[in-house]
Amino acid sequence: MASDLVFAPLGGVGEIGMNAGLYGYGEGNKRRWLMVDCGVMFGDAAATPGIDLILPDIRFAKARRGEIDALVLTHAHEDHYGALLDLWPELRCPVYATPFAAAMLESKRAAERGAPKIDVRVVNQGQRFTVGPFDIEMVTVAHSIPESCALAIRTPAGLVVHTGDWKIDKTPVLGLPTDEKRLRELGEEGVAAVIGDSTNATRPGLSPSETEVATSLAGLIKAAKGRVAVTTFASNVGRLRAVADAALAADRQVVLIGRAMWRAAEVGRALGMFDGIPDFLEPDAYGYLPRDKVVAMMTGSQGEPRAALARVAQGDHPLVTLAKGDRVIFSSRAIPGNEKAVGSIINGLIAGGAEVITDRTHFTHVSGHPQQEELTLLYGWLKPKLLVPVHGEEVHMAEHAIVAKKAGVPKVLRVHDGEVIRVAGGAPEVVDQIVTGRMFKDGKVMIHATEPAVGERRKLSFAGVVSVAVALDGQGGVAGDPEVRFTGLPPRDDEGTPMLEVIRDTVLDCLDGLPRQKRRDRGLVVTAIERALRSELNLVWGKKPVCHVAVLKV
Repeated sequence: MASDLVFAPLGGVGEIGMNAGLYGYGEGNKRRWLMVDCGVMFGDAAATPGIDLILPDIRFAKARRGEIDALVLTHAHEDHYGALLDLWPELRCPVYATPFAAAMLESKRAAERGAPKIDVRVVNQGQRFTVGPFDIEMVTVAHSIPESCALAIRTPAGLVVHTGDWKIDKTPVLGLPTDEKRLRELGEEGVAAVIGDSTNATRPGLSPSETEVATSLAGLIKAAKGRVAVTTFASNVGRLRAVADAALAADRQVVLIGRAMWRAAEVGRALGMFDGIPDFLEPDAYGYLPRDKVVAMMTGSQGEPRAALARVAQGDHPLVTLAKGDRVIFSSRAIPGNEKAVGSIINGLIAGGAEVITDRTHFTHVSGHPQQEELTLLYGWLKPKLLVPVHGEEVHMAEHAIVAKKAGVPKVLRVHDGEVIRVAGGAPEVVDQIVTGRMFKDGKVMIHATEPAVGERRKLSFAGVVSVAVALDGQGGVAGDPEVRFTGLPPRDDEGTPMLEVIRDTVLDCLDGLPRQKRRDRGLVVTAIERALRSELNLVWGKKPVCHVAVLKV
């Protein structure tokens, strides 16, 4: 069997977020592995109640811990590095990251009690290094966070380009533009495959530059009469720099509100990304500045309920208020699924009298991902033999495949999480299947998505819970009235009878219908009461709550 290069996504295919993938080189079970990224998705209050973070199931990688030569981060967005603190102890391999990504990771680690000390090795954009059989080059690309990289991964089987998140931006506010020259040189070298970002593949044309957004924001800030608040992704240090430049030009001071915003700003300043910009002010300075001398940068652009902007919109932030004459600028676009939460915040701000400006009416945001014309240009530069669309939902990856074929890519191979595909050293095809899935971070505890806890929570949120305690004597007689507690049920049934009476009568009727001999079987009594309650409550209410029954022997 000849050595080949395979790619196995653990997350990030068919979904936005949770990006993690493995590259394997060698023969069959003798492969050495390289992991790229280790990101999270954010939970949904309806689908995953109580779950803040969703992580990839890396049991396959864990089982091959000694065979993984390194983990390389393409950039420091949560969907690409956010799971690292939780999952690295299962891997314990060296982690390669640019200075900004390494500093963001360290800042995050310092803020989490008990977080592991990770073996991080700093590499710069444009640098080339070797781990095991993998020769890796950090190719400079523009994105909505500093120091993003595509990876040129070389093995004896061939060269593969893993794009990470990227766009063509010739005039970024911070950092370097996408390195067209180097990408063209890779194309001349010969690219076996591109594993490529699909996020904006449904959008025609070229995405605008960050500098164009900066110019628009500067105009909006300069024209404002009262306070200005700007919300964006906390990690978008280039956007933060653009707002800081605009504030300086308008003789305003910048107040940062939100821990995530402060963390990114502190890392950026330590790396020289805010040279020439005055120190940012703490939230307690907000109330002391004249209304026309402040710009507040806030977290909460995606409607996060605990973020600063949500609290301001609800009127319960201890230091920050917005009122008539103030201007709020959303320098962001709602991620699919967050529209309702963002809309709620916008409504709250408008109800409080503030003027709200979004990308629907003004040029306040540009994506960090490539649109169709950018994808076409990339494939003209790289001339790959194969494209594997990743980083997107099904609609994005399907459209990406169409764009690539029109651009002359000979073969496109669709892949799903857990499929192992050969990308170099042989015919491109699925060669194996590995176990993948999702892990939930439930408070401080990690659980598999297949465990019942979250499903039970969804059921509780829909139909509530009834708890009943029944005391029986040694002969099966009922000793006193049953003890009943319920949560999430209406106080009365459809005929106006108190729900407490409905539940107690149902329990007693069920017990009366059981012969004394059967009442001595605790399990039988529990099952009978649960069934009776669910049936009766469904009859009078139309829903079946979760029922807990305890039988006590006295």
